[in-house]
Amino acid sequence: MDQSIAPIKAEFWGRPSTLADSQAEAPEAVSKPKVSRRQQKRDRKGQAANRLCHSFMKDGTCAFGDGCRFSHDVDRVIEIKPRALPGRCPYSSLETCPFGPTCGRYDFSKAAGTLRQLQDDSGHAHLAKIWDVVAHQQGGESNADLMSHQREKPRLDLRGKLYLAPLTTVGNLPFRRICKGWGADVTCGEMAMCTNLLQGQSSEWALLKRDSSEDLFGVQICGGYMDTMTRCAQLLEDQIDVNFVDVNCGCPIDLVCNKGGGSALLQKPERLEGVMRGVSTRLSCPVTLKLRTGVSQSHDVAHTLLPRISSWGVAAATLHGRSRHQRYSGKANWDYIGRCAEAAPQLQLVGNGDIFSFTDYEEHIAKTPQLASVMIARGALMKPWLFTEIKERRHWDISSGERLDMLKRFCSFGLVHWGSDSRGVENTRRFLLEWLSYLYRYIPIALLDVVPQQLNWRAPAYVARNDLEVLMSSEHPSDWIKISEMLLGPAPEGMRFTPKHKSSAYPPTTAPRDAEQENG
Repeated sequence: MDQSIAPIKAEFWGRPSTLADSQAEAPEAVSKPKVSRRQQKRDRKGQAANRLCHSFMKDGTCAFGDGCRFSHDVDRVIEIKPRALPGRCPYSSLETCPFGPTCGRYDFSKAAGTLRQLQDDSGHAHLAKIWDVVAHQQGGESNADLMSHQREKPRLDLRGKLYLAPLTTVGNLPFRRICKGWGADVTCGEMAMCTNLLQGQSSEWALLKRDSSEDLFGVQICGGYMDTMTRCAQLLEDQIDVNFVDVNCGCPIDLVCNKGGGSALLQKPERLEGVMRGVSTRLSCPVTLKLRTGVSQSHDVAHTLLPRISSWGVAAATLHGRSRHQRYSGKANWDYIGRCAEAAPQLQLVGNGDIFSFTDYEEHIAKTPQLASVMIARGALMKPWLFTEIKERRHWDISSGERLDMLKRFCSFGLVHWGSDSRGVENTRRFLLEWLSYLYRYIPIALLDVVPQQLNWRAPAYVARNDLEVLMSSEHPSDWIKISEMLLGPAPEGMRFTPKHKSSAYPPTTAPRDAEQENG
């Protein structure tokens, strides 16, 4: 992977002064050890005693009684609740706020504050039973019977449309709303495991939630076997309304591949065919496929699969120009993507990998006119306004104030999506921090000697044009927490943060085990 240092103009050379730097220079500062993701979860669970129990809020009872790890003391929770966040409650249009006295936007007095019934909008508590029904209905059908079903599907047209990739963790609904505002045409939910969907896990079904602004929206499912993927497809057909369903055949993570899903399917084309045929027969919407070049860099297989997948019921495919073993190291092989597009002219093929400017986009489209469009992944995480740059054909020197306004919108969307109570604020802050672990890698255009910035350039120490720009360029999680406090109020005392995807570190030239693990 190209790890060259970004060429910064001489007048901006130097070391920026950030919150983390000032703390390090203070004599009383104590360095904190890096905290693991598991410890972060323990820290969040330890704060559960300061949150009201949802069951208790609903009807005044709780099945766990005194053993519940959440609080049943309404007065205490109101008393220790942080001060109200600025701005209007995102639920102000409703007759009553669903979070009542726990809402982070209101200063409820003990006398005036009354409990409101929490609205359960997941709608998936009965999914385990539905799975049993689907399984029973399919019990007498063989694989051949499943493949024989034919469905009339609407046409999916991706040509010329900018496609935001399904991104694990960071590609949540509030982030997709941000990208839609910047010009993304196609959006897709985060990768959902089919077995978790079949078991009715509410956290997994939340990944499939769609915003009204997402006019061309799909969901991505992952699994390695025809029976479970077919049942999952039937469940999606019955429960949700989407424009397409994408099957993941590109995720490189060991946890997924060891269960037969993701990139592991590239080694088993017969099983992949069964999965795609089974999913396609159960859905009335188009089915798409996302895959990599192959498992190893020395053995590409995508060009042998793509000419065949149209007969499996696949309407379009996205090809990431790296192998599974490469993860996100090395440059995406766009020459191979072009070869695959020529090998399957009847298929809408979308190219993916290292798009970070409108010149990158135009170069690849011009070189491979057979491509329907491109998918943008890490480029959107580091600068979501990339969609605007491509459509307006310009390099945008976006100001730090405009970027802060973008983060404000994200927080507002997050409080609507995750809730305005303390738990919703906590979730919004956590996902904001995950996103900031990518955003800091953007280098303002005006500071560069060579334009545009390349995706994997390392940023040297540089002095930005104002204090906010300096703060936004910091690689220290403590500075990211400071930004979150500007938008969401004080963070919990002693809060520590480590990015889930380790995106704060640049991947090495060899294929690492701890490289960025966005959806493949």
